[in-house]
Amino acid sequence: MTMKNKKMFVEKRDEGDFAVRRANSERASAVEPTQGKAIERAKELTPGIAPHVERVRHTSEGAPDKWRKS
Repeated sequence: MTMKNKKMFVEKRDEGDFAVRRANSERASAVEPTQGKAIERAKELTPGIAPHVERVRHTSEGAPDKWRKS
C-alpha cells in the first residue's frame, strides 16, 4: 500500500456522526459517534500516520471544509 493510500480522513456526516475513510474510498472504514472517537479509530487503522480531520466549527485558524492533521 502506497503512502497516498494510507491517508485517513475524518469527516462529519449529515447524520451528525463521523466517518473514517481512506482517500478516494466509496465507503467509510468506520463510523463513530464523536470526532474524538473517529480520530482514535483512524489512528488504530493507520498506526504512525496522523489522520486529516475536517474542521466542524469556525475558529481563528480555520472554518468548516478545511482540513487539519490530528
